[in-house]
Amino acid sequence: MEKISLIVPCYNEEQVIEIFYKETKKVLKKLEKEYLYEFIFIDDGSKDNTLSILKQMREKDNNINIISFSRNFGKEAAMYAGLNNSTGELIVIMDADLQHPPKVILEMIEGIKEGYDTVTTQRVNRRGEPVIKSAFSKMFYKVMSKFVDFELVQGAQDFRMMKREVVDAIISLKEYNRFSKGIFSWVGFKVKYIQVENTERAAGNTKWSFKSLLKYAMEGMLSFSTKPLRISTILGLLISFIAFISTCIIIIQTLVLGKEVPGYASIITTVLFMGGVQLISLGIIAEYISKMYLEIKNRPKYIIREKIYKK
Repeated sequence: MEKISLIVPCYNEEQVIEIFYKETKKVLKKLEKEYLYEFIFIDDGSKDNTLSILKQMREKDNNINIISFSRNFGKEAAMYAGLNNSTGELIVIMDADLQHPPKVILEMIEGIKEGYDTVTTQRVNRRGEPVIKSAFSKMFYKVMSKFVDFELVQGAQDFRMMKREVVDAIISLKEYNRFSKGIFSWVGFKVKYIQVENTERAAGNTKWSFKSLLKYAMEGMLSFSTKPLRISTILGLLISFIAFISTCIIIIQTLVLGKEVPGYASIITTVLFMGGVQLISLGIIAEYISKMYLEIKNRPKYIIREKIYKK
């Protein structure tokens, strides 16, 4: 029998983790004649009772495995740790807040049987989300599609089922700065998308603020494209060309037409504009250098404080 590994990153999920487990077990019972299963809960440095509840759950179910980080390393590190420690032929990544409905796993199984290597969910709407967040999300996908050389499907979620060969390809990418949405698309393979409605959290509060989402978007852009550097170069060339034309016009007006060219306001505006462009360009370069700095140091993506695995 094949085994399904369910990877579940957790950060302060004490209010919902037991509900998630019970709902997911109902789905797994429908598959018990065909598949074995294992849960891999990654406690991402939770400050509440998430880890204690997970240990209590494990006393009743030996198929629950727990990885507890020494601190909060983020969802990207948690997913990577789960993939690294999974043993199943089929691997599922899903959130503990029930925004990823467990019943969809049954549809994912059918997609795998149809011959797909990955079956993932795609939100058809963002009902219930703040309007600003939804607008920025749509803009992010539109911008990213122009910057990367692979397809980044709008609304695609981390909730997915993958064959072992897909997971092996993903964990072979060792970069420190990880943007899994991009990595999932970059490795390729045959993908099926299941469209789902946006679902609100069963309990608790979201861990994603607007600031953290903006940072995540920047990570994605810088991790998979060098086009921002090219844009700053093109912008510099364009401004230089405009400055050259402007200089020629001033020379002609002054020497040929004898016209005095007033310039205090225009000079100040130009200087401020140029200063802004230069700082933006330097900022883009600095962001890439900072990513290189973190990669070169080769620090681990996470540190495990405690690991409780099935013997």
